[in-house]
Amino acid sequence: MKLRFEPNLALSLAIAFIVTGCSVSGTTRFVPTETRNANGFTIQESESVGFRLNSQFEEANQAISDGQLARGIDLLTKVTEDSPGFASAYINLAIAYQQAEKLDEAEAALRKAIDANPRHPVAHNELGIVYRRTGRFAESRESFEVALELQPTFHFARKNLAVLCDLYVADLPCALKNYRIYFETDPSSESVAIWIADLEGRIKREGG
Repeated sequence: MKLRFEPNLALSLAIAFIVTGCSVSGTTRFVPTETRNANGFTIQESESVGFRLNSQFEEANQAISDGQLARGIDLLTKVTEDSPGFASAYINLAIAYQQAEKLDEAEAALRKAIDANPRHPVAHNELGIVYRRTGRFAESRESFEVALELQPTFHFARKNLAVLCDLYVADLPCALKNYRIYFETDPSSESVAIWIADLEGRIKREGG
């Protein structure tokens, strides 16, 4: 069976699409946007933050991207303390904690993100990853499904659900369905094409 999950890629992509914004009368209102394919989506933050927090937020994201996790965590913690309704800061904090293998702290940050914005699909997707990494597969599936209910074109969550169904809960029809939907958004993915063919063969052999 071929390995399905690419953890470092998943985390780096999550960092990449949480962070754009525009100036509004002395504050910055962040608009996290997923822009990696034609089915992109936009999430409007409910919290406006000032230029100082904007600077800290961007500095923290750069630190995380550069592998300076302790500095990124420290800066993002300060941002969340000053702006507790800023969901994306909690999400990026959780991603940094995941990279540092501090999964309890990551989960706590994601719960605060969801408290701040219960309809943030990225928060639910990241929580699903934490649940999967801690062996709570039913909760992981529920989180990915919530993310997709909120944003059906969120292809990272779609792939995560397919991987979970394939490798962790042995729900082959679920895996095949979600790999196929993912492949529609990324038809250039040779690995997913191989996984689909593999699953079709396994289901056929098992009489499914």
